[in-house]
Amino acid sequence: MSENKTFEKKVLVREIKEFFKFEQLTGNDESLNRWVVVPDVNRPGFELMGYVKPTSPRRIIIMGHKEIEFIHTLTDEQQRERYHPITDPLTPMMVLTHNNEIPPVLKEVADSQNFPIFRTPNDTFRMFVDLVTYLDEKLAEETTMSGVLMSVYGKGVLLTGESGMGKSETALELIRDGQVLIADDRVDLQKIHNTIVGHAPDLLKGMLELRGIGIVDVSRMYGANCLMDRHNVDMVINLVKYDPHDEYERLGEVSARFTRIMDVLIPTIVLPVSTGRSMRILIESAVTNFILKEEGYNASTNFKDRLYQYLENADRENSK
Repeated sequence: MSENKTFEKKVLVREIKEFFKFEQLTGNDESLNRWVVVPDVNRPGFELMGYVKPTSPRRIIIMGHKEIEFIHTLTDEQQRERYHPITDPLTPMMVLTHNNEIPPVLKEVADSQNFPIFRTPNDTFRMFVDLVTYLDEKLAEETTMSGVLMSVYGKGVLLTGESGMGKSETALELIRDGQVLIADDRVDLQKIHNTIVGHAPDLLKGMLELRGIGIVDVSRMYGANCLMDRHNVDMVINLVKYDPHDEYERLGEVSARFTRIMDVLIPTIVLPVSTGRSMRILIESAVTNFILKEEGYNASTNFKDRLYQYLENADRENSK
């Protein structure tokens, strides 16, 4: 299960402006070509008080009621001095919330440096959360894995295994049983917070490759309800060729396997593939068992408790 990493993602200020429908107050069209590379924002309290810690690169700046009120306590000269470090090329952009008016000195300094400042009617906290959420997704660490990502009973299941293990054929069986396809053959994965989210590349979205048939359009064949754009990866099921000499999990011990994807450990089950085994039924059963474990019920523990009780009862009978 190889991963192909993508490094140093960036977002154009232009993309952010268009997504949030910001009103542009300063800067020309060229200023919108600045890059944002840090998935965080900054309320510049310390900077407005005169303390600027040299960092590269800096975060998007948000100014709300408190910052504007504090600015009114500063002289024009103090403002000019404190605006320059936060409107330089290291800072991508600034957003004024609550439709606040731009202070005249700030506009003067920003225009002189072709620095983009925007305005929004949204409140400061909501804008803070929305921007961080947007940047988290856009700048999330990414990797690509070979496999099939399905939503089975609401759980994101990544089917992996060597070529020829029947991953796509198994996916088709699951789709026919009402489960949902996210990606086949290649799965693009993002790490958002501490969660792995998968989706299909645009070129392969909604397509399934079946040996002997070729590419099929899943939504045309089975309806749009059998497709989903993206889903969290909750578990990995690795399909392997059955080997009678190998030992496979029989009791489902708690010491389960894990697959590490971008430093996130995903619970993993190894399912041997052999003639006569219905992989659809096995996968659906594995997911149901996974859900029961999440809810606190463990069939393996229940079985062992029964076994211990049976042995204790047998010992009592034998000692009579």
